[in-house]
Amino acid sequence: MTAVPPGAAAGSSPSAITTATASANTNIALIKYWGKVDEAQAIPATSSLSLTLGGTRTTTTVSFDGGDGAADSVTINGASPSAVELERVTRFLDLVRARSGVTAPATITSRASVPLAAGLASSAAGFAALAAAASRAAGMDLDGRELSRLARRGSGSATRSVFGGLVLWNAGHDDASSYAEPVACEMDLAMVVVVLSQRYKPISSTLAMRATMSSSPLFPAWVEASGRDLQVALEAVRAGDLARLGEIVEGNALGMHATMIAARPGIIYWLPQTVAALHAIRAMREEGLPVWATIDAGPNVKVLTEGARAEEVAAALRDRLTGTAVSVRRPGGGVRIEEGPCP
Repeated sequence: MTAVPPGAAAGSSPSAITTATASANTNIALIKYWGKVDEAQAIPATSSLSLTLGGTRTTTTVSFDGGDGAADSVTINGASPSAVELERVTRFLDLVRARSGVTAPATITSRASVPLAAGLASSAAGFAALAAAASRAAGMDLDGRELSRLARRGSGSATRSVFGGLVLWNAGHDDASSYAEPVACEMDLAMVVVVLSQRYKPISSTLAMRATMSSSPLFPAWVEASGRDLQVALEAVRAGDLARLGEIVEGNALGMHATMIAARPGIIYWLPQTVAALHAIRAMREEGLPVWATIDAGPNVKVLTEGARAEEVAAALRDRLTGTAVSVRRPGGGVRIEEGPCP
């Protein structure tokens, strides 16, 4: 497989239809995206900053090989998707077909290395890989920015998984201006993932965002604060100030969840173990470890830390959170594409 070159020429003219395989890593938002001002175009209410994680790839093969009248065929982790999942994939493929001129139904096979719908950004990797494989199979040749715009239409956070390392998603105001781009970073970062539950979320991110925007009295204030948080975070990255970055990252995540909890009815993804993990992380920080928590739409906790001390941090978390699955994730690369199915 080869990486998608960020500066490659873009184009949308259909050529010979092929089978293509692509893979993408998950990403964890450091400054969060929560809420869409335009659901049809997937335009977010805030810009966001994320870290793409290594070793979390979803690999997807797409072939536009269906006959007339056939439906798209989708297999995820060896099983058929739910009707809702299938409709979401087909809707995305319809967008690719409309842009490329391809009309055939597709066969899609996808395998993820992370739990689905458990707050570990599985949809980000899934739709980034699907966008890359489907567009290439349909004869499109997209550069990084164009691919990030396309991936956004499947899952907002997928726009960031197109790139590796630190990634900024510019919220924008329309399809052309809402895209992701890599952020230069010389900091030694790592993320320690604490998996507290692999169960499906009780409410999807899409529904939870919609409810938060419409009913939480804290949402406007969080949007305003998040814009300031992003600027401080970018300044901390440029200065190589991990402590300042970590402080903003943790505060931004807690602010997002406070905003959800204030929705009516409140949206609470946390489990008792989530609160225990937050207390453990704070205690570790008071003892001198460089650790800051972040939580996406789910109960699982991710810990931003210094790469050189990541294993030490993971060991300390295992001691404090007995029986919990803890793993170290280093920064990972962006989308990779090849023309045929992976072996």
